[in-house]
Amino acid sequence: MQKSPRDRFDDVPRATGRVGAHRAEQPGMNGLVVLLWSAAVALVLIVCGIFVSLVMMDRISLFGGDEPTPAQTQPGVVAELDTSYRVLILNATPEEGLVAEVRETLLAEGWSTDDVFGSDGSSQEFSKTTVFYVSDDDEGAALGLAELLGDAEVQKSDFYAALNDSDEPQLTVVVGLDRVEKTPSPETPAP
Repeated sequence: MQKSPRDRFDDVPRATGRVGAHRAEQPGMNGLVVLLWSAAVALVLIVCGIFVSLVMMDRISLFGGDEPTPAQTQPGVVAELDTSYRVLILNATPEEGLVAEVRETLLAEGWSTDDVFGSDGSSQEFSKTTVFYVSDDDEGAALGLAELLGDAEVQKSDFYAALNDSDEPQLTVVVGLDRVEKTPSPETPAP
């Protein structure tokens, strides 16, 4: 039998003691430890994802500058009842029928049926009924509408501006829990 010619691998010592060690299992890795670390990393990523989503949807504010603040009435702004505005009514209470009640109040004051619309039910509760307006020119009409509804708050905010699908100015009324307390409950008959 013929010997193969000598090459550079013939000079490597054969007794290194760790033949195939790169394929061996890591001695310090425990299955339970790996599982716990994976669960902790997954939890951190989920919490960060929820937080970023809430910030992007304007549900929470990082620095408090984006939240609507109560409107400071400018000197000379007079409350006026202007029926040329469209009015969106949103019910932010668990009680049904408050939108229809507010709508009837506005229709009785001269608003057109096409200009008053709303939605019942919401996942977010307001403690006080609030009228939102977009620009400073709308403040007088918002104050007039708040007086008509009876002690409603007025705030300048463009949060609901995207819900206006026309070129006409729009006010948004968010019905709060204060309207639920004022609504008389039907009396139960005595047995």
